[in-house]
Amino acid sequence: MPYINVKVTNEGVTQEQKQAIIEGCTKLMVDVLNKDPATTFVVIDEIDTDNWGIGFDQVTQLRKNQ
Repeated sequence: MPYINVKVTNEGVTQEQKQAIIEGCTKLMVDVLNKDPATTFVVIDEIDTDNWGIGFDQVTQLRKNQ
């Protein structure tokens, strides 16, 4: 029973993109580990950019600096 947790910043990921992530992750488990898709769980967490850091900075600030 695989459990896959995908974390992305909450910067406009569409429902269609989320569906593609779920399908892709499930297919990977089926193809690589021969897992049953009916018992493969994929959870997508959208994280506010204030709560995601890279190096010393919040992603919010990194985006502003780009």
